[in-house]
Amino acid sequence: MRIARFSIDGNVAFGAVEGSTAPGAEGELVLDIIKGIPFADFELSGTKVPLSKVRLLPPVLPNKVVAIGRNYAEHAAELGNTIVDSEGRPQAPITFFKPSTSVVGPGDPIGYPSFTQDLQHEAELAVVIGRMCREVPRERVKDVILGYTCANDVTARDVQQREKQWARAKGFDGACPLGPWIETDLDPSDLTIQCTVNGEQRQLGRTSDMVRSIEDLIVHITEAMTLLPGDVILTGTPAGVGPLNVGDEVAVTIEGIGTLTNKVIKRG
Repeated sequence: MRIARFSIDGNVAFGAVEGSTAPGAEGELVLDIIKGIPFADFELSGTKVPLSKVRLLPPVLPNKVVAIGRNYAEHAAELGNTIVDSEGRPQAPITFFKPSTSVVGPGDPIGYPSFTQDLQHEAELAVVIGRMCREVPRERVKDVILGYTCANDVTARDVQQREKQWARAKGFDGACPLGPWIETDLDPSDLTIQCTVNGEQRQLGRTSDMVRSIEDLIVHITEAMTLLPGDVILTGTPAGVGPLNVGDEVAVTIEGIGTLTNKVIKRG
């Protein structure tokens, strides 16, 4: 099921997306409004609205976004980093937070911050947590996942390189586009991830190239902290990150999910 969060006539609701997004598919996508919230038992109301009549919102409003750095070897290498220590052993995952205020939805603008001269895109698969969990054993990881969506870990690269903490470089307002919806029925182990800027391909990778699997990441994260329903995990980006400029349209497409598109504007 594809679950979207949207607004219509001043009201916010969740809905199940019906229809095909495949090229050449006929008919308009519609939303069957959900009774309740997707983090508990819910029913479809049978009340349907065309997708074109609503504004899609971020599919969740997370309490926290836990992001993973250097989870694709080629991306680590392109920035001059390594994923192993001096003895050749895999390094522990790099984790950092993006605040809830960094989250925007499909079609929302990304404001170019005044404190950077090098804004960059990072296309990522995002995991949406479906229930409160802590110290999750590997065999129970699937039980705590609601589904998956597209993400863009927008980064002020010069600030990231200059400052020891990544909070400003990756946590500014608009730095975490999510969407367009959550896909609940998906095998995330080998999906194509693509990023385009103004229609030009910049990134192309597969989730099978992750250094650490989604199971590894959730076990690692929940050893330290409780995850809440709606929390989001960003799983890292493949190689090909590059600059964004005011006026650019950046799109993240993940196989089996859809496309998340945002435009970069001057931050007022």
